[in-house]
Amino acid sequence: MKIAVLTHDNREYYKDYSNPLPHFGTAPEALLQGFAMLPELQVHIVSCARARMRSPEKLAENIWFHSLFVPKLGWMRTFFAGCTWAIRRRLKAIKPDIVHGQGTEGECSISAVLSGFPNVLTIHGNMRLIAKVTRAKPFSFPWLAACLEGFTIPRSQGVVCITRYTQQAMSGLAKRTWVVPNAVDSSFFELEPQPAQLHPQVLVVGHVCVRKNQNAFIRALDPLADARSFQVRFFGLTSPGRAYDDEFLSLVRARSWCVYEGFADRQKLKEQLRQASLVALPSLEDNCPMVVLEAMAAGVPVVTTPVGVAAQAIRSGVSGFVTGDFEPCTIASAILAILSMGLREYAAMSRNARADVAKFGVESMIDQTRNLYLSLIDRRRKRAATA
Repeated sequence: MKIAVLTHDNREYYKDYSNPLPHFGTAPEALLQGFAMLPELQVHIVSCARARMRSPEKLAENIWFHSLFVPKLGWMRTFFAGCTWAIRRRLKAIKPDIVHGQGTEGECSISAVLSGFPNVLTIHGNMRLIAKVTRAKPFSFPWLAACLEGFTIPRSQGVVCITRYTQQAMSGLAKRTWVVPNAVDSSFFELEPQPAQLHPQVLVVGHVCVRKNQNAFIRALDPLADARSFQVRFFGLTSPGRAYDDEFLSLVRARSWCVYEGFADRQKLKEQLRQASLVALPSLEDNCPMVVLEAMAAGVPVVTTPVGVAAQAIRSGVSGFVTGDFEPCTIASAILAILSMGLREYAAMSRNARADVAKFGVESMIDQTRNLYLSLIDRRRKRAATA
């Protein structure tokens, strides 16, 4: 079985063009780990970039890598026409049985559905829901990404939904759906957290933006900060000059219990999880932020709103807390509940978090992915036989 996976090379995202080694998001990285465990698969990873880069021919014994140069004009301003053309041309040479597009917000989804080959899409961010929550203006990136999602999903043979939450969002739009959760990196299970007892640390991880809801979260914690000693450490990219981001930086500077640390790579996140008492995600919309699964694997309880992977991964009150609404004060109450726990009660929640996330393993994810590929190929063969 020959599979072509269309995904983003993070060297393009970070303009890291001098790096000779491609690197991907945490979910595609886990998928690659799984593919390497299946030598019967021939996997081709295809990515586009605005610069020509040195790249390895193979990422594993059965995984090939293709970096395609596409000039600036071929990206969003032309609805990824250049990317679609370049990918389609390369796929004609590869001749895959299935094309798997990763994400609906960029070139991968439209290139998959216009490839001329059987294809599936994986939803990483629900772009239509994000555009609605953020009240995206016409022709802004979120608005255009939502349009792209609405165009591509009905034209694909099926959609891989990494949460049941997203599967519900795809109802009536996708021809077929599968729920295949992301896999958590097994190294997070090896962490041994040692949270500070006298001055607990709360981690908030995510790009600073309206959707992640950091500003309302900070204000909601003001009364709690007056009564208890703790520190909130924020990790994620900001865009100075944007009103929401500037307001965030101002709120942090005005509070001694808030610290903004900027972007955190996986190694830095692991170091922070070792010291954290809990992870909080006050998001208004999310699908499967990997920090939820990674924190639970490390034995760090998570407090989050009722979106995305939350209800699927967390038993509220047992292995973390899923709030009943999106009110920041509700999240603050859940944080207080964890900070008020005794050592035995906290240790039990930590063990439960690790136990509940154990099902999000690479082996389970790759088995389900292989099975859906086989089901699509079998359906195609049966249709061809009856045609």
